[in-house]
Amino acid sequence: MPIWTEIVWRSAAAVAVLFLLTRLLGKKQLSELNFFHYIVGITIGDIAGFISLEMESHFWHGVTGILIWTLIPIGLEKLSMKSKHIRHWFEGEATVLVKDGKVLEDNLKKTRFTSDELLEELRKKNAFRLADVEFAVLETDGDVSVLLTRENQPLTPRHLGIQVANEPEPQVVIMDGEIMDEPLATAGLSRGWLSAELEKLGVAQENVYLAQVDGYGQLSVDLYDDQLKVPKPCSRKLLWATLKKCEADLELFALASEDRQAKELYADGVMSMKRVVEQVEPYLKR
Repeated sequence: MPIWTEIVWRSAAAVAVLFLLTRLLGKKQLSELNFFHYIVGITIGDIAGFISLEMESHFWHGVTGILIWTLIPIGLEKLSMKSKHIRHWFEGEATVLVKDGKVLEDNLKKTRFTSDELLEELRKKNAFRLADVEFAVLETDGDVSVLLTRENQPLTPRHLGIQVANEPEPQVVIMDGEIMDEPLATAGLSRGWLSAELEKLGVAQENVYLAQVDGYGQLSVDLYDDQLKVPKPCSRKLLWATLKKCEADLELFALASEDRQAKELYADGVMSMKRVVEQVEPYLKR
Protein backbone atom coordinates (compact mmCIF):
# COMPACT_ATOMS: atom_id res chain seq x y z
CA MET A 1 0.00 0.00 0.00
CA PRO A 2 1.43 3.45 -0.92
CA ILE A 3 2.35 5.68 2.01
CA TRP A 4 -0.07 8.44 1.01
CA THR A 5 -2.94 5.95 0.91
CA GLU A 6 -2.12 4.74 4.40
CA ILE A 7 -1.93 8.35 5.64
CA VAL A 8 -5.36 9.02 4.14
CA TRP A 9 -7.11 6.09 5.80
CA ARG A 10 -5.28 6.65 9.12
CA SER A 11 -6.27 10.32 9.15
CA ALA A 12 -9.89 9.57 8.21
CA ALA A 13 -10.10 6.89 10.89
CA ALA A 14 -8.53 9.23 13.47
CA VAL A 15 -11.09 11.94 12.64
CA ALA A 16 -13.93 9.41 13.00
CA VAL A 17 -12.59 8.19 16.34
CA LEU A 18 -12.14 11.75 17.62
CA PHE A 19 -15.68 12.67 16.55
CA LEU A 20 -17.22 9.69 18.33
CA LEU A 21 -15.21 10.20 21.51
CA THR A 22 -15.95 13.93 21.52
CA ARG A 23 -19.64 13.13 21.39
CA LEU A 24 -19.02 10.77 24.29
CA LEU A 25 -17.36 13.55 26.30
CA GLY A 26 -20.48 15.69 25.91
CA LYS A 27 -21.17 19.35 25.26
CA LYS A 28 -20.01 20.56 28.67
CA GLN A 29 -16.37 19.80 27.89
CA LEU A 30 -16.69 21.87 24.70
CA SER A 31 -18.32 24.90 26.30
CA GLU A 32 -16.52 24.95 29.67
CA LEU A 33 -12.83 24.28 29.04
CA ASN A 34 -11.07 24.13 32.42
CA PHE A 35 -7.41 23.27 33.09
CA PHE A 36 -7.89 19.51 33.04
CA HIS A 37 -9.97 19.55 29.88
CA TYR A 38 -7.36 21.77 28.26
CA ILE A 39 -4.63 19.21 29.00
CA VAL A 40 -6.80 16.33 27.81
CA GLY A 41 -7.65 18.11 24.56
CA ILE A 42 -3.99 18.84 23.76
CA THR A 43 -2.94 15.27 24.49
CA ILE A 44 -5.72 13.67 22.45
CA GLY A 45 -4.99 15.95 19.51
CA ASP A 46 -1.29 15.12 19.70
CA ILE A 47 -2.00 11.37 19.76
CA ALA A 48 -4.39 11.71 16.80
CA GLY A 49 -1.75 13.54 14.77
CA PHE A 50 0.86 10.95 15.72
CA ILE A 51 -1.19 7.92 14.62
CA SER A 52 -2.11 9.70 11.36
CA LEU A 53 1.47 10.27 10.20
CA GLU A 54 3.63 7.77 12.08
CA MET A 55 3.65 4.78 9.75
CA GLU A 56 5.75 2.55 12.02
CA SER A 57 3.34 2.84 14.95
CA HIS A 58 0.41 0.48 15.38
CA PHE A 59 -2.84 2.31 14.62
CA TRP A 60 -4.90 0.59 17.30
CA HIS A 61 -2.33 1.35 19.96
CA GLY A 62 -2.94 5.02 19.30
CA VAL A 63 -6.72 4.53 19.38
CA THR A 64 -6.33 2.78 22.73
CA GLY A 65 -4.38 5.77 24.05
CA ILE A 66 -7.09 8.19 22.86
CA LEU A 67 -9.77 6.01 24.43
CA ILE A 68 -7.96 6.02 27.79
CA TRP A 69 -7.54 9.81 27.70
CA THR A 70 -11.26 10.08 26.97
CA LEU A 71 -12.45 7.72 29.69
CA ILE A 72 -10.33 9.38 32.38
CA PRO A 73 -12.13 12.77 32.27
CA ILE A 74 -15.50 10.99 32.02
CA GLY A 75 -14.70 9.01 35.16
CA LEU A 76 -13.48 12.10 36.96
CA GLU A 77 -16.62 13.94 35.88
CA LYS A 78 -18.73 11.22 37.50
CA LEU A 79 -16.69 11.43 40.70
CA SER A 80 -16.80 15.23 40.78
CA MET A 81 -20.60 15.13 40.64
CA LYS A 82 -20.56 13.14 43.89
CA SER A 83 -17.67 14.86 45.69
CA LYS A 84 -17.26 18.60 46.14
CA HIS A 85 -13.62 18.11 47.18
CA ILE A 86 -12.75 16.31 43.93
CA ARG A 87 -14.70 18.89 41.93
CA HIS A 88 -12.73 21.74 43.47
CA TRP A 89 -9.44 19.89 43.00
CA PHE A 90 -9.86 19.27 39.28
CA GLU A 91 -12.10 22.16 38.21
CA GLY A 92 -10.97 24.81 40.67
CA GLU A 93 -13.12 27.42 42.40
CA ALA A 94 -14.53 30.76 41.38
CA THR A 95 -12.51 33.71 42.66
CA VAL A 96 -14.03 37.04 43.70
CA LEU A 97 -12.18 39.94 42.06
CA VAL A 98 -14.49 42.82 42.98
CA LYS A 99 -16.73 42.92 46.05
CA ASP A 100 -18.96 45.80 47.13
CA GLY A 101 -17.34 47.93 44.44
CA LYS A 102 -13.80 47.35 45.75
CA VAL A 103 -11.03 45.45 43.96
CA LEU A 104 -9.57 42.55 45.96
CA GLU A 105 -5.89 42.92 45.11
CA ASP A 106 -4.83 39.70 46.86
CA ASN A 107 -7.23 37.65 44.74
CA LEU A 108 -5.96 39.41 41.62
CA LYS A 109 -2.42 38.31 42.47
CA LYS A 110 -3.54 34.72 43.14
CA THR A 111 -5.22 34.48 39.74
CA ARG A 112 -2.36 36.39 38.02
CA PHE A 113 -4.82 39.03 36.84
CA THR A 114 -3.51 42.50 36.18
CA SER A 115 -5.58 45.64 36.64
CA ASP A 116 -5.58 46.17 32.87
CA GLU A 117 -6.93 42.67 32.28
CA LEU A 118 -9.62 43.20 34.91
CA LEU A 119 -10.75 46.45 33.31
CA GLU A 120 -10.76 44.76 29.90
CA GLU A 121 -13.01 41.96 31.16
CA LEU A 122 -15.32 44.49 32.80
CA ARG A 123 -15.59 46.45 29.54
CA LYS A 124 -16.61 43.24 27.76
CA LYS A 125 -19.59 43.14 30.13
CA ASN A 126 -20.46 46.81 29.39
CA ALA A 127 -19.02 48.00 32.71
CA PHE A 128 -16.74 50.89 31.73
CA ARG A 129 -16.52 52.35 35.24
CA LEU A 130 -15.26 50.36 38.19
CA ALA A 131 -17.60 52.35 40.42
CA ASP A 132 -20.56 50.82 38.56
CA VAL A 133 -19.54 47.25 39.52
CA GLU A 134 -21.00 45.71 42.64
CA PHE A 135 -19.54 42.23 42.25
CA ALA A 136 -17.17 40.50 39.80
CA VAL A 137 -16.16 36.83 39.89
CA LEU A 138 -13.56 34.93 37.86
CA GLU A 139 -15.24 31.64 36.95
CA THR A 140 -13.44 28.31 36.61
CA ASP A 141 -13.61 28.52 32.79
CA GLY A 142 -11.77 31.87 32.80
CA ASP A 143 -14.84 34.04 32.17
CA VAL A 144 -15.61 37.00 34.44
CA SER A 145 -19.18 37.37 35.69
CA VAL A 146 -20.20 40.93 36.58
CA LEU A 147 -23.06 42.26 38.71
CA LEU A 148 -23.69 45.98 38.30
CA THR A 149 -24.88 48.16 41.15
CA ARG A 150 -28.63 48.37 41.44
CA GLU A 151 -28.88 51.89 40.03
CA ASN A 152 -26.87 50.85 36.96
CA GLN A 153 -28.82 47.69 36.15
CA PRO A 154 -31.12 47.90 33.12
CA LEU A 155 -34.80 48.48 33.79
CA THR A 156 -37.13 45.49 33.50
CA PRO A 157 -40.93 45.28 33.56
CA ARG A 158 -40.63 43.98 37.12
CA HIS A 159 -38.92 47.20 38.24
CA LEU A 160 -41.82 49.17 36.77
CA GLY A 161 -44.43 46.92 38.36
CA ILE A 162 -45.65 45.69 34.98
CA GLN A 163 -46.88 42.14 34.64
CA VAL A 164 -45.55 40.45 31.51
CA ALA A 165 -46.62 37.02 30.28
CA ASN A 166 -44.08 34.31 29.52
CA GLU A 167 -42.89 34.25 25.92
CA PRO A 168 -43.98 31.03 24.19
CA GLU A 169 -41.40 29.24 22.08
CA PRO A 170 -41.51 30.23 18.40
CA GLN A 171 -41.76 27.42 15.86
CA VAL A 172 -40.00 27.24 12.49
CA VAL A 173 -42.74 26.22 10.05
CA ILE A 174 -40.84 26.72 6.76
CA MET A 175 -37.15 26.02 6.24
CA ASP A 176 -35.42 26.21 2.86
CA GLY A 177 -38.82 26.51 1.17
CA GLU A 178 -40.14 23.27 2.73
CA ILE A 179 -43.03 23.15 5.21
CA MET A 180 -42.11 21.65 8.60
CA ASP A 181 -45.20 19.69 9.65
CA GLU A 182 -44.08 18.79 13.19
CA PRO A 183 -43.42 22.38 14.39
CA LEU A 184 -46.60 23.47 12.63
CA ALA A 185 -48.60 20.87 14.55
CA THR A 186 -46.82 21.84 17.80
CA ALA A 187 -48.06 25.39 17.31
CA GLY A 188 -51.59 24.01 16.82
CA LEU A 189 -51.78 25.18 13.21
CA SER A 190 -52.38 23.57 9.83
CA ARG A 191 -51.06 23.82 6.30
CA GLY A 192 -54.28 25.55 5.31
CA TRP A 193 -53.68 28.29 7.87
CA LEU A 194 -50.10 28.68 6.68
CA SER A 195 -51.17 28.96 3.04
CA ALA A 196 -53.76 31.58 3.95
CA GLU A 197 -51.18 33.64 5.86
CA LEU A 198 -48.68 33.46 3.01
CA GLU A 199 -51.42 34.57 0.62
CA LYS A 200 -52.11 37.59 2.84
CA LEU A 201 -48.44 38.52 2.65
CA GLY A 202 -48.42 37.99 -1.11
CA VAL A 203 -45.54 35.48 -1.16
CA ALA A 204 -45.26 31.92 -2.45
CA GLN A 205 -44.04 29.04 -0.31
CA GLU A 206 -41.09 28.24 -2.59
CA ASN A 207 -39.84 31.83 -2.24
CA VAL A 208 -39.68 31.58 1.58
CA TYR A 209 -36.25 30.77 3.02
CA LEU A 210 -37.36 30.75 6.66
CA ALA A 211 -40.72 31.27 8.38
CA GLN A 212 -41.48 31.33 12.09
CA VAL A 213 -44.70 31.43 14.08
CA ASP A 214 -44.61 32.91 17.58
CA GLY A 215 -46.80 31.78 20.46
CA TYR A 216 -49.46 34.31 19.48
CA GLY A 217 -49.94 33.00 15.95
CA GLN A 218 -48.00 35.74 14.17
CA LEU A 219 -46.09 34.64 11.09
CA SER A 220 -42.68 36.14 10.23
CA VAL A 221 -41.00 35.23 6.97
CA ASP A 222 -37.58 35.71 5.39
CA LEU A 223 -37.44 35.47 1.61
CA TYR A 224 -34.68 34.28 -0.71
CA ASP A 225 -34.86 37.63 -2.47
CA ASP A 226 -33.60 40.18 0.08
CA GLN A 227 -34.79 43.05 -2.13
CA LEU A 228 -38.45 42.17 -1.52
CA LYS A 229 -40.03 43.68 1.58
CA VAL A 230 -42.63 41.75 3.54
CA PRO A 231 -45.08 43.54 5.87
CA LYS A 232 -44.31 43.01 9.54
CA PRO A 233 -46.88 41.02 11.55
CA CYS A 234 -49.32 43.32 13.34
CA SER A 235 -52.22 41.10 14.41
CA ARG A 236 -51.57 41.74 18.11
CA LYS A 237 -51.51 45.49 17.59
CA LEU A 238 -54.73 45.30 15.59
CA LEU A 239 -56.42 43.22 18.27
CA TRP A 240 -55.27 45.62 21.00
CA ALA A 241 -56.52 48.60 19.03
CA THR A 242 -59.87 46.87 18.41
CA LEU A 243 -60.35 46.12 22.12
CA LYS A 244 -59.52 49.70 23.10
CA LYS A 245 -61.93 50.98 20.45
CA CYS A 246 -64.71 48.74 21.81
CA GLU A 247 -64.04 50.09 25.30
CA ALA A 248 -64.15 53.67 24.04
CA ASP A 249 -67.37 53.03 22.06
CA LEU A 250 -69.10 51.59 25.13
CA GLU A 251 -68.09 54.62 27.19
CA LEU A 252 -69.40 56.91 24.44
CA PHE A 253 -72.73 55.04 24.28
CA ALA A 254 -73.04 55.24 28.08
CA LEU A 255 -72.54 59.01 28.02
CA ALA A 256 -74.79 59.61 25.02
CA SER A 257 -77.71 57.38 26.06
CA GLU A 258 -80.64 59.11 27.77
CA ASP A 259 -82.34 55.88 28.79
CA ARG A 260 -81.32 55.02 32.37
CA GLN A 261 -81.51 51.27 31.86
CA ALA A 262 -79.42 51.44 28.68
CA LYS A 263 -76.91 53.74 30.39
CA GLU A 264 -76.45 51.20 33.21
CA LEU A 265 -76.13 48.37 30.69
CA TYR A 266 -73.43 50.24 28.77
CA ALA A 267 -71.65 51.09 32.04
CA ASP A 268 -71.58 47.39 32.98
CA GLY A 269 -70.19 46.63 29.54
CA VAL A 270 -67.45 49.22 30.04
CA MET A 271 -66.39 47.61 33.34
CA SER A 272 -66.38 44.15 31.74
CA MET A 273 -64.32 45.39 28.81
CA LYS A 274 -61.84 47.07 31.16
CA ARG A 275 -61.30 43.75 32.95
CA VAL A 276 -60.73 42.00 29.62
CA VAL A 277 -58.26 44.67 28.52
CA GLU A 278 -56.32 44.38 31.80
CA GLN A 279 -56.12 40.59 31.44
CA VAL A 280 -54.85 40.57 27.85
CA GLU A 281 -52.56 43.61 28.14
CA PRO A 282 -49.46 41.54 29.18
CA TYR A 283 -49.93 39.38 26.06
CA LEU A 284 -50.73 42.06 23.50
CA LYS A 285 -48.50 44.96 24.57
CA ARG A 286 -45.04 43.39 24.23
